[in-house]
Amino acid sequence: MSELIPVLTDEQLSETELAAIDAEIAHVPYPASVAIDALKIVQAQRGWVSDDALQAIARHLKMSAEELDGIATFYNLIFRRPVGDKVILLCDSISCWIKGCDALTQGVTNLLGVGPGETTPDKAYTLLPITCLGACDKAPVMMVGEELYENVDEQTLHALFGKGQA
Repeated sequence: MSELIPVLTDEQLSETELAAIDAEIAHVPYPASVAIDALKIVQAQRGWVSDDALQAIARHLKMSAEELDGIATFYNLIFRRPVGDKVILLCDSISCWIKGCDALTQGVTNLLGVGPGETTPDKAYTLLPITCLGACDKAPVMMVGEELYENVDEQTLHALFGKGQA
């Protein structure tokens, strides 16, 4: 007789997610104090935080979904819609703007065929502008996945996203 495995729906949190969130809750007086950590835990497992997942997190933290959504949408590294395997965060702060981030955005668009906020058809990359990556002295800067690239120029873009790379 085969054992039935419960199907996890998007409105439920997995045992792994619950255990990680509960481990964070153990260190604070109020469950809602770990809202950002809980969002990051779910995003690490799923790639993004859907409306159903957000509601499940809110229930678990004993807070309203609206309150949690306000937190999620305030932080630009919590993704509220699906993103590619690697997210390209292209800084558009004043330092990066002065050093030509607009041309770099256009360069990524030309190489990958996506504009800001879009994902490549193969789901490999999502291009997102970001206000600051904290490396203004090395502007322009961008992150691809977990890697920070400083003093980015067209040559850097071609090395990263040129034909055969994307």
